[in-house]
Amino acid sequence: MAFDLSRAQQLLRTGSGRVDAAFRDGQREAIEHVVDGQGRLLVVQKTGWGKSFVYFIATKLLREQGLGPTLLISPLLSLMRNQIAAAKRMGVRAATINSDNTADWDSVIAAIARGEVDILLISPERLANEKFNSHVLAKISATVAMLVIDEAHCISDWGHDFRPHYRLLERIVKGLPRNLRLLATTATANNRVMDDLKNVLGPSLTVSRGDLSRPSLNLQTLRIPSQVERLAWLAEHVASLPGNGIIYTLTIRDALMVTEWLQSRGLNVEAYTGKTGDRREELEQALLDNKVKALVATTALGMGFDKPDLAFVIHYQLPGSVVAYYQQVGRAGRALDAAYGVLLSGTEDSEITDYFIESAFPSREEVQSILQVIDASRAGLSVPEMLARLNINGGRVKKCIQLLSLESPAPIAKVKGTSKWQLNPVNVQPSFWERAQRLTDLRRVEQKQMQRYVQLADGHMAYLIEALDGDASAVQKPTLPALSAEIDPALARDAVAFLRRTSLPIEPRKKWPTGGMAQFGVTNSSNIPPELQAQPGKVLCVWGDAGWGKLVSAGKYRDSNFSDELVQACVKLVREWGPKPPPTWVTAVPSLRHPRLVPDFARKLADALGLPFEMVLVKTDARPEQKTMANSVQQARNIDDSINVTAGRVPPGPVLLVDDMVDSKWTITVASCLLLKRGSGPVWPLALAQTGHETDESESL
Repeated sequence: MAFDLSRAQQLLRTGSGRVDAAFRDGQREAIEHVVDGQGRLLVVQKTGWGKSFVYFIATKLLREQGLGPTLLISPLLSLMRNQIAAAKRMGVRAATINSDNTADWDSVIAAIARGEVDILLISPERLANEKFNSHVLAKISATVAMLVIDEAHCISDWGHDFRPHYRLLERIVKGLPRNLRLLATTATANNRVMDDLKNVLGPSLTVSRGDLSRPSLNLQTLRIPSQVERLAWLAEHVASLPGNGIIYTLTIRDALMVTEWLQSRGLNVEAYTGKTGDRREELEQALLDNKVKALVATTALGMGFDKPDLAFVIHYQLPGSVVAYYQQVGRAGRALDAAYGVLLSGTEDSEITDYFIESAFPSREEVQSILQVIDASRAGLSVPEMLARLNINGGRVKKCIQLLSLESPAPIAKVKGTSKWQLNPVNVQPSFWERAQRLTDLRRVEQKQMQRYVQLADGHMAYLIEALDGDASAVQKPTLPALSAEIDPALARDAVAFLRRTSLPIEPRKKWPTGGMAQFGVTNSSNIPPELQAQPGKVLCVWGDAGWGKLVSAGKYRDSNFSDELVQACVKLVREWGPKPPPTWVTAVPSLRHPRLVPDFARKLADALGLPFEMVLVKTDARPEQKTMANSVQQARNIDDSINVTAGRVPPGPVLLVDDMVDSKWTITVASCLLLKRGSGPVWPLALAQTGHETDESESL
């Protein structure tokens, strides 16, 4: 195929919306390489260089020459939406098949069959989906003209625990015809990643690697250990920064908290996480249209989100690696002369990144336990059925199943047409554990790299480039003035007040656990009857946070008494909450381990609210602490038949049910059901603290 330069330039100008647009260094050569079928190509170029122009223009040229469609592997829904919009501007007909649009699959498949799709975007997870492979891939594989692997660093060990399904590409690439055009793109690949990619994509891989320096980015690090002081800093500086931006947090909980705080200061910001659901596209567009000052986001809004005039990216906490940070901060300043990239860091950074590292791979004991319970079932087991047999965290079981199923040969396989897993006649290979250890060690190295980065007084861009094995000789000095690390004491006081008035919701459980609850004669995971469900409740704080959390911790483990200050905080919470119908009495969750702690607090709270206190629940059986139960099913079983109602009469009115900690919500669920069965009115749960992490390393596709 002959490369048509004038047509390529015309497409560039159409797609960019600029009549004077010209190819950047390496863009034309990359397009020509692909179109002319000169072999497999890896493009490593910084964010904003225009990697998407390469594959969209190449796709259009190939389609105009009568070739088949392009298949694009892309990791995030937000990135796919950006890519589809960019393709449309260039006249490239793009479609996607992902978990969010299953209702559209048939129409997309029909459009592909009619030749009306130029480029099909899928996530790597689709490659493991039976329906996609049989209904889509099998029908178009013979006609695909080009395979594009975006964010190709995820193929490497480096990206393994971000999206493990990228490992499937190694097998797919090895089976491709040697003349099929293959283009891989990424902004972050050091020498080790480059070696990994050559092993997967082929030793004859041509590499186009550019300058990683981003002269428009003014990078800065500020060590602000206190959560309160970081909130105060954000309130002051986000309001005064020009333009629009992204504020990154490590957890969903922090994204929601930072959003609520900034909103309380009158700032137009919104939270964007993997749990944002149907609003994700709306919020992306709001930021693109400058209708919000900022999105407070987890990694769900990471690679590939394209707003060329994004004026700032602020990190509320320290990311786990240079790769993650370069990807995220690289959203800013792509079409601006100058933009801020500010990294804050706090005391909780290491705890959260340690959690990511330690949870990336299952332990040998966990793998052995999972394989044993599968082996004991002839028909195989689903993940919920495994959780009923294992005291292992549900997320870790799912991750283990995913990783084992991606091995080659795989020790487990899905029972066709079901959600159950069964054993294959092969063992877990030593290479599995070698890779797990190698990646764990690598994550520790990355963590230390970022800990050194945050201590830098200057030279931030050079540090990042050198960590990615790039050439830092052309790095320019920042042009924007550094932002002050000073904290406004008044804003810090307001942040404390905010944390101390923030309450979190307790959503009632609506289904019994797998295996049911013997105490209530339930043998399966059926719905809890509405008349036996708790009402939506409230939690005063997050365990250990800078508001009330430390006081709750001290009361439970140091003083064996919750302070009067916490009583008054809960009085204020209840009055602001205003449950309807209002509670007419108060009771407490019982405990054999701390028999007086919660009842004494609940009694003081009842007195302050002017309500009677009735201790009508009793702990009938000593069980391990709920925090030792690793998943929801085990937590439910641990509480089953261990609480009951005393022989006395249960008051008939609405009741405030008080506990100190809430995590799985099974204790509150069982206690509420018992009270309702004995004739109480609506049960309003109230807890002092919520425990547990809620992280969002990647967006589900």
